[in-house]
Amino acid sequence: MARDYYEVLGVSRSADEKEIRRAFRKLARQHHPDLNPGDKEAERKFKEINEANEVLSDADKRAKYNRHGDNWMHAERIEAQSGAATFGGGFRRGRRVEHDFGDMDDLLGGFGDLFGSGYGTSARRRSGRSNHIDVPVTITLEEAFSGTKREVNVPTGSGSSRRIEVTIPPAVDTGSRVHIGLADGTQVFLAISVATHAQFRRDGDNLHAELAAPFEDAALGGEVEFTSLKGRLALTIPPDSGEGRRIRIQGHGMPMRESPQVFGDLYVTVKPEMPKDLSDDEREILRDFRRLRLANGKRR
Repeated sequence: MARDYYEVLGVSRSADEKEIRRAFRKLARQHHPDLNPGDKEAERKFKEINEANEVLSDADKRAKYNRHGDNWMHAERIEAQSGAATFGGGFRRGRRVEHDFGDMDDLLGGFGDLFGSGYGTSARRRSGRSNHIDVPVTITLEEAFSGTKREVNVPTGSGSSRRIEVTIPPAVDTGSRVHIGLADGTQVFLAISVATHAQFRRDGDNLHAELAAPFEDAALGGEVEFTSLKGRLALTIPPDSGEGRRIRIQGHGMPMRESPQVFGDLYVTVKPEMPKDLSDDEREILRDFRRLRLANGKRR
């Protein structure tokens, strides 16, 4: 079970917005990863502090947390199942939006078949729950990084369909579910699938990529340009970066589900590129290099 959010921020349950904000700022400065490089415990605490602040600084989320604790994100479903749900308020432009990231098959009732043999291409109603509609949506890794919008077709009771625009938040992954409650009581669940990326491989909040580096930069060290999902950066390659040398770039991974303003890391694996179309002078230099290696007994 996660720690109590009030305990994380060191405030009482009756703390007002100003007290929460002040406590968050103090702790965030104390445990910020930039001020504690390499400190895993500080990094963990920083994520925990952000998560607590995200909930307690939002009046609606805080009210749900006070009622349901760690299950606050699923408050409406819990209350609906207990017969206590109220749908009279909280709608924006005719729909209620909730983002589901965990395994909630027990609460959803029969939701486990969503990610079986495949998503299909159209929305479908859940068996036995006529106002619950599953809609498969495929997005790119860039869209998962920044969040995106989609227009989806939602079937109506008359056999036709209507088109609605939905917002998909940052940090979703394949298997994530986004819940949109419509004003007429229809519950739409987006089944997210993130397409494979040509350059980056995702591992939770972290990303992995390969970097083709000139042979001389891999051997002597150098600086190359690299583009992460956040944008361009100058990447320093340490000397003696042979095949498989991995470089960690903090904060250039994916946004974290609990705190989308905090990012995982990017790991870049160096792949030295052998030079092509050598000039005569370059070949002679390489011959000298080989002779030196042999003379020093370093040739393998």
